[in-house]
Amino acid sequence: MKNEGFPVKKTLEEFDFEFQLSIDKKVIEDLATLRFVHNAENVVLLGPPGVGKSHLAIALGIEAVKAGISVYFTNTGNLIERLKLANREGMLEKKLRDLMKYKVLMIDEIGYLPFDEEGAHCLFQLISRRYEKCSTILTSNKSYGEWGEIFKDHVIAAALLDRILHHCTTINIKGESYRLKERKKQGIKTVNIYQ
Repeated sequence: MKNEGFPVKKTLEEFDFEFQLSIDKKVIEDLATLRFVHNAENVVLLGPPGVGKSHLAIALGIEAVKAGISVYFTNTGNLIERLKLANREGMLEKKLRDLMKYKVLMIDEIGYLPFDEEGAHCLFQLISRRYEKCSTILTSNKSYGEWGEIFKDHVIAAALLDRILHHCTTINIKGESYRLKERKKQGIKTVNIYQ
């Protein structure tokens, strides 16, 4: 699992569907068949921090690994920095080819930090290259309407979303944070900043 870049091991069996009622379990079970990978489709998990986006993404990635499918998990910030470095060194084409080796590329936490122009351009190149060839799983705390702010360019954001969403399943998770749930159980007062 370390070779795939997973920060932790998470499974679908461990996911508490009773806690996150906004998620249609049948949709997740269908994704777990990995038909989306064979069809080169994407998956986007949207929602506030702590609702299980990364858990579900990793769990789907682990299902793919078990099926012998090549998978790579990365944090958006790390990916953008590596792409920008490759671009400056004249190696972006090679880096994009390397990332095309993976049938499933998982990009976690889009939207936590905005991109500069170079970062947005590099990510656009990657998504364009993978379009209709390989699957990408993305997680984001921002709605699609806010992606223009992340990229600081509404034209690039629209073009990127056009390619991502053409063949895509979107899971929009609305609910409380799992992390805050544990604190509440212990009687620790929390504030929901997303209400």
